[in-house]
Amino acid sequence: MAVTVNIPSVLRSSCGGEAELTLPAHTVREALQQIEKTYPQLYRSVCNETGAVRQHVNLFIDSSLVRGAPDLDRTLSEGEVITIFQAVSGG
Repeated sequence: MAVTVNIPSVLRSSCGGEAELTLPAHTVREALQQIEKTYPQLYRSVCNETGAVRQHVNLFIDSSLVRGAPDLDRTLSEGEVITIFQAVSGG
């Protein structure tokens, strides 16, 4: 089963310039594990050393916000889209 992960432009240099990745995964956690294996720099930008999604990063499955460990184990359906949003700040 494959899902798509949309990569924001600011993180694309961490995955060879790709705007989206197609990964075999049944859960969000599995998708993140695939990213960790293939694109470790991208993974470190999204997840901290404990495997939790970083505080300044939001993940969405289609239009639903992923928050906390229970959401990482949510079962994905074929073709679902995970979108990574990185917070932007400034003055």
